[in-house]
Amino acid sequence: MDHPLAAPDALIRPWRNAAYAAGAVAVVELLMLLVIGGGALVGAVSDRVERAANDRVLSTPSPAKRITRRPAGVAAKVPRQKLRVLVLNGNGRQGAAAVAASRVQRRGYRIGEVGNAPRSDFARSIVMYRPGFVGEGQRLGRELGVRTITPLDGMRVRQLKGAHLVFILGA
Repeated sequence: MDHPLAAPDALIRPWRNAAYAAGAVAVVELLMLLVIGGGALVGAVSDRVERAANDRVLSTPSPAKRITRRPAGVAAKVPRQKLRVLVLNGNGRQGAAAVAASRVQRRGYRIGEVGNAPRSDFARSIVMYRPGFVGEGQRLGRELGVRTITPLDGMRVRQLKGAHLVFILGA
């Protein structure tokens, strides 16, 4: 015949302690897996991000690399009053293009349009000119104190909306 145990919770107590111990081991294992897996995930993601950034840098030349210097002295043939200048803000400061446009207008040029450049990280101001307007671009650059003068780079003539010259304001 079976006899009941004297203490009714005598069998429960060892199982409860064993469950706590097993739970603690499981939590420690889970944390270790998260640390190992998270480290591997961060490593893989950071490698991809770094590769993408390097590809972007290599495929998109920086403004300093793709800028050409002034062509040797070509005389301007078109008077300032007949030239339209597209003024773009390339430094990200609000209102900078409007201030620059007033500077250009005070020198006798007509303002075609004022807006933001596609990027806002231009380190230097740039004057770009349409084909056939080298001398006019040099003159505008000289008058504004801009040392980087280049043919249209990254823009098409149809994007100029009738302007002959583009002044991109840099930092």
